[in-house]
Amino acid sequence: MESSAFDFDHLKELTETSGVPGYEDRIRDLVIEDLEESVDRVRTDAMGNVVGTLEGESDHAVAVAAHMDEIGFMVRHLKGGEDGFGFVELDALGGWDARILKAQRVTIHTDDGDLPGVIGSPPPHTLSDEQREKTPEVEDVVVDVGLPYEDLEERVSPGDLVTMDQTTERVGETVTGKALDDRVCLFAMLEAARRLENPDATIHFCATVQEEVGLRGAQALGVDVDPDLAIALDVTVANDVPGFEDGKHVTDLGEGTAIKLKDGSVITNPKVHKRLQSVAEDEGIDYQHEILPAGGTDTAGFQFPAGAKPVGAISVPTRYLHTPTEAAHVDDVAATIDLLEAFLASEDGEHEYTL
Repeated sequence: MESSAFDFDHLKELTETSGVPGYEDRIRDLVIEDLEESVDRVRTDAMGNVVGTLEGESDHAVAVAAHMDEIGFMVRHLKGGEDGFGFVELDALGGWDARILKAQRVTIHTDDGDLPGVIGSPPPHTLSDEQREKTPEVEDVVVDVGLPYEDLEERVSPGDLVTMDQTTERVGETVTGKALDDRVCLFAMLEAARRLENPDATIHFCATVQEEVGLRGAQALGVDVDPDLAIALDVTVANDVPGFEDGKHVTDLGEGTAIKLKDGSVITNPKVHKRLQSVAEDEGIDYQHEILPAGGTDTAGFQFPAGAKPVGAISVPTRYLHTPTEAAHVDDVAATIDLLEAFLASEDGEHEYTL
């Protein structure tokens, strides 16, 4: 099957919009607006999760989940003297490798508007051997906003949020930018919701919060939505680059959407992932299997909060995860949308997932 084309401008808007764990306001507004055009009703909860429900012909309910939050930071301290420039110290929201933060542009989201800043990097020839060999930590990072300390104090406060400043671009056969984790899957979910019409099952499209800090939104929705079946969408590792042996790739770009068998938080229901595979083969959708040795996803968040539930997951292979230059193959994105749509369209409550 030739993968369907998709709306790159829509994906670009979703990935470039800010929304760190617990403060997903801007991206949530976009999701609500989008879902209101595709489903029968939309609601939010006290945590900020969004659930768009498309009523089906039966009582069988399926939850589809993709998280809205991106990794980012919170301002923890302002540093500087009265007669000098001010700098901003950060607290991480989600898992960062501090090595990739040097020489990056960021945006500080303040009550008075967005403020640009840079994470500087001293010239290498000015560093001592000890400084060069030191393993960087997020706590060591400072943001330079180019303002005197007194002006900085008036503009920025502890608790303000910080995100990477990065555009989303087409690079060859890939799309690259920040927050593909998990906006590319959020995009896939919204596209599937737009395409589906008159499903047999009732579908709850769940845009979750705080996944990057412990699957918190999905755990709450596992209780509140209480579906008969849950399918989570997230990115997965693609280490198909020089320096990694084939067995360490996990997935490969351009080889299709990934059907999850396990990650560090969940072992998916065998009957669910076999049906996902069967649907992909019947529809001619390219797919590969995902066996992720570490890391967790919303799949686990839905598995047991309201009792044992069958769960499955579809993943978009992505290089350079948790960096400002995450990259996914456009055909894999399209295949993910196609598989999700085909699976949901064929889910009628007659498939037995009890083991």
